[in-house]
Amino acid sequence: MVIPNPIDLSHKRVLDAMLLKLSGVEAGEMTGLLAYFVGKKMFACVCNGGVGVRLSAAAAANLQFSKDNVVPFEPKGRKSTREWIQINHENSADYEKDLEIFQSSIAFVRAAKG
Repeated sequence: MVIPNPIDLSHKRVLDAMLLKLSGVEAGEMTGLLAYFVGKKMFACVCNGGVGVRLSAAAAANLQFSKDNVVPFEPKGRKSTREWIQINHENSADYEKDLEIFQSSIAFVRAAKG
C-alpha cells in the first residue's frame, strides 16, 4: 500500500465526512489510491494532492474550461480518459463547495455501463 501524503489525508477526512453520508457511497482503495465507490465502481479518488472525479466527457471538459482549479486527471503521472478530471484546492474544506460535482459524478457512474 502506498502511504498517502499529509495533504491527501486531509482531503480524505473532508471527503469522508461529506461523501460517506450519501446513499450507496463507500470508501476504499484502488491501485494504491484512496477512493470512493458507488455500486462497486470508483467515482472519485484522492491523488496528486487533489481529487480525481469521473464525469461525462462533456461535463469534464466544461469544468476544465470554466474553473481554473480543474485540470485533466493524471494519476501517478499517467494520462487518464476524458471522463476524469482533477479538482485542486489548497484548503481541504473547499471540497465541500464541490458537493454538486460529486453528486453528478455519482449519478453518472451509477448510470454507466461496465
